[in-house]
Amino acid sequence: MHKKDLETREDVYLLVSAFYAKIRKDAFLGPFFNRVIKDWPAHIDRLTTFWETSLFITRKLEHKYYGNPLAVHVQVDQENNNGITQEHFGSWLNLWFETIDELFEGEYASKAKQKARKMSTFLFLNIFQERQNKQ
Repeated sequence: MHKKDLETREDVYLLVSAFYAKIRKDAFLGPFFNRVIKDWPAHIDRLTTFWETSLFITRKLEHKYYGNPLAVHVQVDQENNNGITQEHFGSWLNLWFETIDELFEGEYASKAKQKARKMSTFLFLNIFQERQNKQ
C-alpha cells in the first residue's frame, strides 16, 4: 500500500489526532498528558497549528503558531516534581514515529520525525538546565 506524504493542515490534523489518541491511552505517558490537558480539542488544534507551522515553514499559512513550548514543558515538569525523564521523551518519540509510519511516507513525513527528534532533545536539555538553575 502506498501512503501519501503530509501535504495539508488536514493531514497534520490526522497525524496529531492519531498520535494523541495513542498518548492518552499509554500507561507511561498518558498520566502526564491526561492530568495537564483539560481541553483536548483545543490542544489538538494548537498542536496541529504548531506542526503545520514547523513543517510548512515556507508556505503562507492561514494559522501560525506563536506559543512557547519550552515554557509549557518546564512548567509541566515542575508541576510533576521534576518527574519528566529521557524515557518519557523516548517513548513520546517512538509513538510519534510509529504514528507517522502508519499514516504517511515521504519528505514531510521524514521532516516531522527529524523535527520531533531535535525538539525532544532541545526540550529535555532545557528542562534539565532549568532544574539545575533552581537548585
